[in-house]
Amino acid sequence: MVASADLSRDLYSPALIDLLECLWGRGWLSPGGPEEVARMLGGLDLRGRTILDIGCGAGGVDLALVERHGAGHVTGVDVEQGVLARARARVAAAGLDDRIRLLQVAPGPLPFAPASFDAVFSKDAIVHIADKDAVMREAYRVLRPGGLLLASDWLIGHEGPPSPEMAAYIEAEGLGFGMASPARYAAALATAGFRDVEIDSRNAWYRRRARRELTLLQGALRSRIAAAVGEEFVARNIAVWSMMLPLLDSGEHSPTHLRARKPAG
Repeated sequence: MVASADLSRDLYSPALIDLLECLWGRGWLSPGGPEEVARMLGGLDLRGRTILDIGCGAGGVDLALVERHGAGHVTGVDVEQGVLARARARVAAAGLDDRIRLLQVAPGPLPFAPASFDAVFSKDAIVHIADKDAVMREAYRVLRPGGLLLASDWLIGHEGPPSPEMAAYIEAEGLGFGMASPARYAAALATAGFRDVEIDSRNAWYRRRARRELTLLQGALRSRIAAAVGEEFVARNIAVWSMMLPLLDSGEHSPTHLRARKPAG
């Protein structure tokens, strides 16, 4: 998960996208794939519904929402042109340009009218947005009454500053992580006006998965990934995964699902 600290370039470089897709599947820049999307939806019927995907990345989420869950239309937004180029290619190859729209947006307010979407979805992207209050206000604004926010994200498991180990891990990631606690997310959701807030830790699931990912990076996938992105890049990411595992074990790194509803009236 290491990326360049040069903010004039996309954080998700082509090499990083290649590495993550080798681990998580084509179109996926965070773990769990379609199965994790299904868990986030919890059986929600998306037929005919309009969805906003905040931080759509390389397109795997949006394809899953349409192909597997019948979403009527998905608008995916991201700040990085590199990942959007990958997403657009995959959407075009699937013949779904009429049901998936992908937009590059600037950080800040979303370029949509109030009450534009039936649901706002985000998979492991809000971590890159430091102002949690602002993003939740925007999600609330663009949702229709009764609409749902469905998100997963990388959280820190406690209030206050990160431990030295967590701070070193965040720096090594180089992805501009703005990690916040479950209580901070709950407060941002409530302040925005959301109700029925649910917060579900996925730490135990990812602890197991991350160990398998490190094993793959060190073994079965190493030569294939190194052929694409270089041995040095693979070694750097092995070091990052090795730093992450103790933080998952302690609970300080806590992948989490978030669900909330905008009141109907």
